[in-house]
Amino acid sequence: MKNLEQLFDQKIAAELGLSVHQVEGTLKLLDSGATVPFIARYRKEATGSLDEVKIIEIRDRALQLKELEKRRAAILASIEEQGKLTPELSAKVKQAETMAKLEDLYLPYKPKRRTRATVAREKGLEPLADLIFQQKGIDPAEEAKKFINAESGVETVEDALSGARDIIAEWINEYAETRERLRDLYQRKGIISSKILKGKEEEGAKFKDYFDWSQPVDKAPSHRILAARRGEKENILTVHIAPPEDLALSILRKQFLKGKGADAEQVELALVDSYKRLLSVSLETETRLFYKKKADQEAIDIFKDNLQQLLMAPPLGQKNILAIDPGFRTGCKVVCLDKHGQLVANETVYLIGSKEKTEKTGELIQALCEKYKIEYIAIGNGTASRETEAFVKGLNLDKAIRVVMVSESGASVYSASEVARDEFPNEDVTVRGAISIGRRLMDPLAELVKIEPKSIGVGQYQHDVDQKLLKNSLDDVVIQCVNQVGVEVNTASKQLLTYVSGLGPSRAQAMIDYRTEHNGFKSRKDFLKVAGLGAKAIEQAAGFLRIVGGKNPLDASAVHPESYPVVEQMAADLACSIEELTRQEALQQKIDLKKYVTENIGMPTLVDIQTELSKPGRDPREPFELFQYQEGIHTIDDLKPGMKLPGVITNITAFGVFVDIGVHQDGLVHVSQLSDKYVKDPRDVVRLHQKVTVTVLEIDKKRGRIALSCKK
Repeated sequence: MKNLEQLFDQKIAAELGLSVHQVEGTLKLLDSGATVPFIARYRKEATGSLDEVKIIEIRDRALQLKELEKRRAAILASIEEQGKLTPELSAKVKQAETMAKLEDLYLPYKPKRRTRATVAREKGLEPLADLIFQQKGIDPAEEAKKFINAESGVETVEDALSGARDIIAEWINEYAETRERLRDLYQRKGIISSKILKGKEEEGAKFKDYFDWSQPVDKAPSHRILAARRGEKENILTVHIAPPEDLALSILRKQFLKGKGADAEQVELALVDSYKRLLSVSLETETRLFYKKKADQEAIDIFKDNLQQLLMAPPLGQKNILAIDPGFRTGCKVVCLDKHGQLVANETVYLIGSKEKTEKTGELIQALCEKYKIEYIAIGNGTASRETEAFVKGLNLDKAIRVVMVSESGASVYSASEVARDEFPNEDVTVRGAISIGRRLMDPLAELVKIEPKSIGVGQYQHDVDQKLLKNSLDDVVIQCVNQVGVEVNTASKQLLTYVSGLGPSRAQAMIDYRTEHNGFKSRKDFLKVAGLGAKAIEQAAGFLRIVGGKNPLDASAVHPESYPVVEQMAADLACSIEELTRQEALQQKIDLKKYVTENIGMPTLVDIQTELSKPGRDPREPFELFQYQEGIHTIDDLKPGMKLPGVITNITAFGVFVDIGVHQDGLVHVSQLSDKYVKDPRDVVRLHQKVTVTVLEIDKKRGRIALSCKK
């Protein structure tokens, strides 16, 4: 087993361009129960300062290799049990480096349902098949006469030859080298094509681009593959992948045809049948799966990048907020939140109706702003948002109050969730939605972790990709972001604490129970008193949990408690207190890091400590900046081609980016319109929440589509 682990380390290191020491150190920590954020932040000496991305790559590749070994062992055991494991076959199985090659080698020995070849063997036709397959110039018809047997169901020469061909076709299908060559052909030369099902033209109008579409599958963008597959799933399209048939048959002929006699003609018939009936079916399935996985991964990678940028969006911070969830018919839900995000008031107001009603609305909003000392007004960017914004800005409010449009994607999902019911059991879903809008202005990360990531609305075909892979990938992103920012343990929600390294739902609840019972945590030492929080969990979590205003200033920083002694030594050597060391840059610059290098603490950790001392507990997110839409542009009817408008990027996909210009419907900047220079991947030139100036190109009111350009 040790040798196998060493082989894994060497293989992963070679694939990822890392040293064996880095891979070995990372896997050892992961196997001991250490989390990715903890390893990346506090165990740099063991990994050579690898970041979360590389650590996750090592983790995932190691899991793949373990699954491969598990399958390899099962295959060897199965073949050996059948008494068919030769030294040559055993060597081939042990050398196979992919799951596909393993399965190819196992196919002839894999238990299978009754096939045409099985029936032919039962009729005693395998010797005839063997004679024909050798292609030594025999007369197949003459040999076939010897196998006619009415009792077994072989009544004619053609019955015998047909059965022999079925056996040969199965041999060809199960020949590992053949499958490998054809698999390569399908992946390199395959053409993906889609057709509209008869009578589905009107129902499937949204798939119009795929009614008669074809493209080399290795060149097809991931979003097109996923779109075509969705059309197939909805019974609108048929989708196929295949290379030119003559290329596939040419490979088979070169491999299996040995002459030009009558026996070779029978082999020719068998190989054509094998390809059309067996190989093409299974290889198309494999190729579809191969490119589906590839498209899934590309879509998930884009989603991960979007989610990371969304979660790390600039927080406004602790301000008194009045949040509005706009609406016409049912009115606008208005809530007031204090600096800690707690609900202090909620009302329903109307922007349309009699003059008397709208005047009362204005008076009420003004009164709420005065009573609760409102500093910012957050307006959800859904229906009636621009009208609400115009109404609020038209009121005689304190000029210091700023109005901000906030994305409400996912707010309805949160408002109906168990999390929201637990937080606000006495409020209805509309009030909860408005609270979420206000809170995500204060701290997007803290609020968005309460919503299932794929419901936030920053993905591409997120409901079509592998859901387990999507969830695992997005969970990695959320965990990375939460731990990168750090969590104030005395105010964080259970959902936020759940994502802290080493915690999880039950330990997060235990943390909340303790702080409720003891009126908060006073020190990181208090973590030792939390029921169910063992030493390992504390080691993983402590550095990411902040206690602001505690006795020890390091408790509010990212310095891990295990490193407190070295900081205390630094302060002692400089004849100052730890508090003075965190506040005075002159003292920090006097630290000679080399003096503190030990077997357990190396230079990477010491550099991190010095950096943290200069800005203890600093939020790594960018500072909040106010954004304003173009005045007078409220709906799609206000748009005209050629207009230049400010906008905010709300979603990034493989084919372009969506931009909110304040008209309820995001416009699309196709990848070809992102820059005057060629752009292959939108992520190379833009980021989520980026402020951009766009030009309106086209407006399709009927379909609700707006084409935009970022070109100068």
